[in-house]
Amino acid sequence: MPRTDNDSWEITESVGSTALGVAAARAAETESADPLIRDPFARVFLDAVGNGVWSLTSDPGLASKLADIAPDAQAYRRVMVDFMAVRTAWYDQIFLDAVAAGVRQVVILAAGLDARTWRLPWPDGTTVYEVDQAKVLNFKSVTLQGSGAQPRAKLVNVAADLRHDWPTALREAGFDASKPTMWSAEGLLRYLPAAAQDLLFERIDSLSPSGTWLATNLPDKNAVDPGLLSSRRELSQRFHAAAAQVLDAEIPDMEELWYPEERTDLTAWLGEHGWDASAIGMADLLTRYGRAVPSDVELPPVDFVSARRS
Repeated sequence: MPRTDNDSWEITESVGSTALGVAAARAAETESADPLIRDPFARVFLDAVGNGVWSLTSDPGLASKLADIAPDAQAYRRVMVDFMAVRTAWYDQIFLDAVAAGVRQVVILAAGLDARTWRLPWPDGTTVYEVDQAKVLNFKSVTLQGSGAQPRAKLVNVAADLRHDWPTALREAGFDASKPTMWSAEGLLRYLPAAAQDLLFERIDSLSPSGTWLATNLPDKNAVDPGLLSSRRELSQRFHAAAAQVLDAEIPDMEELWYPEERTDLTAWLGEHGWDASAIGMADLLTRYGRAVPSDVELPPVDFVSARRS
């Protein structure tokens, strides 16, 4: 179903289901022979919801059936697991570097099923604000509590839509804009219109004193190339048809969930606003973490941007 300005979702629907897709990739990586990252909570979320399109990533048996129908699906699955593995490792390291530098206030925007509050070794005195839609946060809290998991930092859930006035909700929850913060916006920006992305960073900038850190990823400048859009659309349609056959169910079209629009050069924008920012592309990030750059499938057109305000 195409996006609308004020749409909302359950965890198994629309943008919510993409969080399960990320959890599925993290579970597959965690359970692999030589995992780059370990997320013991990813499988907990998947067990709570049962089978869905995400199962084609996390269940080797279903993945094999999918590959029988669509041979290029196996290469696509491998790339997506590697993508989420290196993405997770990259964000994890920035979080740990920020708190090692003394930051004790963390904001995870579009927290989804990110379990860092439960799995990273947070220093004493760290407060983590998780911002997302109420239904998503509720599913996450209930599921983790049911598994007996306990957060390893002070957790504050902030139910807010990032297209609306989330800074007010964040302040009302106890956020202190005078303190250095570690901000993350992982896997979020492609699901925002370009104008909403600009507003998001204007708000982050206004809430960020000296010593603040930021990590995010976003579509790279080639993401809206007509040729690339066409080839990725064709791949998505083949995957969509094969997935529906394997699962014997109607499958949502994930390509309808994001906004293929020209976007602000975020690294340059941050530099103009007093941040020391840098970017790394998908191929270079795979190489950094020892993963092969595939020749048989296109990489996600993504840049990873990290920044500090001095």
